[in-house]
Amino acid sequence: MLSVFYLYLFYMEKIYTIKDIAELAGVSKGTVDRVLHKRGKVSEDALKKVNEILDKIDYQPNLMARSLKKKQIYSICVLIPDSANDPYWQPCIDGINEAKKEFKSFNVKIEIFLFDATNTSSFVETNKNVLDTSPDAVLLVPLFHKEAIEAIEIYNSKGIISSIFNNQLKSSSIRSFVGQDLFQSGRIAARLLDLLIKKGTIAIIHIDEDYENAIHMQEKEKGFRDYFNNLGNTDFEIKTFKVKHPQFKSTLKEFLDENPAIEGLFVTTSKAYQVAKIIAKKPEKKIALIGYDLLENNLEYLNNKTIDFLIHQNPKRQAYLGATNLIEHFIFEKEISSEILLPIDIINTENAKDYFL
Repeated sequence: MLSVFYLYLFYMEKIYTIKDIAELAGVSKGTVDRVLHKRGKVSEDALKKVNEILDKIDYQPNLMARSLKKKQIYSICVLIPDSANDPYWQPCIDGINEAKKEFKSFNVKIEIFLFDATNTSSFVETNKNVLDTSPDAVLLVPLFHKEAIEAIEIYNSKGIISSIFNNQLKSSSIRSFVGQDLFQSGRIAARLLDLLIKKGTIAIIHIDEDYENAIHMQEKEKGFRDYFNNLGNTDFEIKTFKVKHPQFKSTLKEFLDENPAIEGLFVTTSKAYQVAKIIAKKPEKKIALIGYDLLENNLEYLNNKTIDFLIHQNPKRQAYLGATNLIEHFIFEKEISSEILLPIDIINTENAKDYFL
């Protein structure tokens, strides 16, 4: 019985060649090759015989070996905001570099292009620089709605695959999106503030970016307002405050002084720590504060309880998945996933340490 068992394992684990499949199906090796690679003409009878054998042996093509035989070097360009201006983007760069390291033995080249997240012209110019390299695919953060759509349309017209991450954008020319449901993210922030305070004014704070062009800010605010609109509770008043540096500190202080009924703040970017720094100087009144991302400065104010909750957007994972989605398409011939949504993690003082294990 034992020998029969090992014989069974041998057949189960056997790696079938084209010659083996041809013999089992009773057709030529050329016919099997045409079926496997979907090229040339094959009679219906031969196609049926080959497919029956493929199903029986659960045939899986050796995609790794196939990719190593390819001589073409695939080029992927990644457009990311410069982390020198905003540390939120450094994990994204780390995620891309992790993907590069993982697939360094394969025929794919990944190049990172940085742009200024506060400057539309920088984004446009960087896309022009990318276009000059004639890549096979582009992975970008579409911070500026109009300019991103225009760039993606140009890439598409030249046969360049366009994928995006972090910010969602609607266009038939976009092959893939990796990120979170930003509308739902806004609703979760609203729910958290609803749990923290019973009534009063809540301010949505947008910092530094051009709101009219910042899709992620708009979607988060829409979700936030949608939650309270559906709640039907007239005890809450929602206000929006947009501010840029260098006037940030003085204007936010003025806004808070002019609105003493404010009980909660929702910061739509990774810069909640800048707001926390100001409200921490007003110990006579605790203002609930929700923000985004596990930056060192944010964690400091989370741990001293000036920030109540942080919503983790996992930028490193977003960038990594965005890159590997394209890499595996080129080297393993996998379908590009049209949408990869990451979970929306809620971080407080009790679980923050778990994200740094």
